[in-house]
Amino acid sequence: MAPGEDPTRSAGPATDVCEVVITAADPEWLAGFTRRLVDDRLAACGQQIAAIRSIYRWDGAVQDEPEARVALHTRVDLVDRIIERAEAEHPYDVPCVLALPVLAANPAYLEWVRRETLS
Repeated sequence: MAPGEDPTRSAGPATDVCEVVITAADPEWLAGFTRRLVDDRLAACGQQIAAIRSIYRWDGAVQDEPEARVALHTRVDLVDRIIERAEAEHPYDVPCVLALPVLAANPAYLEWVRRETLS
């Protein structure tokens, strides 16, 4: 460790942990889906925003709809399983499921995510 470097902060990417964003029209459905993923240890947690506005093109027309959004914290190696669950359970034909890299993070938080998810 370099002089003056803070040992409690991550110096670089946490390549085994990511954030998975999922949206849905029904906030209660999304909360239940998130709960099932956490119960099954596919995600350590989910932080939900109950009211967002999504503007997108679908079936040749621009849509403007209320939605909910959740940010799941999980392991990269569990993303495929989360996508499979979303494809099987989500009410949308094409659910939004995006895995985003973690560029830097609190090492203690990363360890908690690792402990609380399947290995």
